[in-house]
Amino acid sequence: MTEPSPDPTATASAPDTSRPTSGVTSVAFEDPDYRAAVVDLLGAISYGEIAAFDRLTDDARLAPALPDKLALAKMATVQFGLIQPMLERITELGADPLEAMAPFRTPFDVFHASTAPSDWLEGLVKAYVGDGLAADFYVEIAAFLDAETRELITASLAHAGYADFVVDRVRRAIADDPRVGGRLALWGRRLMGEALSQAQRVAAERDSLAALLAGGVDRPGMDLAALARMFSRLTENHTRRMAELGLDA
Repeated sequence: MTEPSPDPTATASAPDTSRPTSGVTSVAFEDPDYRAAVVDLLGAISYGEIAAFDRLTDDARLAPALPDKLALAKMATVQFGLIQPMLERITELGADPLEAMAPFRTPFDVFHASTAPSDWLEGLVKAYVGDGLAADFYVEIAAFLDAETRELITASLAHAGYADFVVDRVRRAIADDPRVGGRLALWGRRLMGEALSQAQRVAAERDSLAALLAGGVDRPGMDLAALARMFSRLTENHTRRMAELGLDA
């Protein structure tokens, strides 16, 4: 069996389980609007991780062989383990984690329902490029946060186990049947469009997140040119991940 190994393309560092839970110390949290924005962002990421966990367990049922099922189960376990530090941070900020996640249930559920994979390979591509794109987006936003919250988010989004396993399985399938590559390339493009649309909707519909992008703690907010550059970086990372899978973006 090919064991999943840490993704060398990840933008975040490995989770630091020794992070102190000494409470909220940044002066930024004296601003209630900033606190609300951080709670919103952590709620979105937390529910996104839960939804990804659910999806991986569903994808495991589509796996063609027992080693593949075990590998996806292991990936789902890692995904679930990344949620607890986020929920603890929400509690530290004086909010209820369930209430913080509630506004994001419908957007995530609709996204996953509209991009449900039809087979095992589509599930693998979605796990790799879809989750990678979401992580990139949240890390971009985290650049506007206080250092402690920023480090928590980047650590929580450092998904281990995707690269070697997914790339091996997808490339092997393309080698066995080159027609698979065209179908999966179209699927990857659809995922990119759906994910970017979802990210833009979430940011626009939550006033706190929109305000966060307009002006952060450590630097000025994004103007239109900076926002365009951010989405350009997201697109470039997506193109790179697709190439690693042997697919055209």
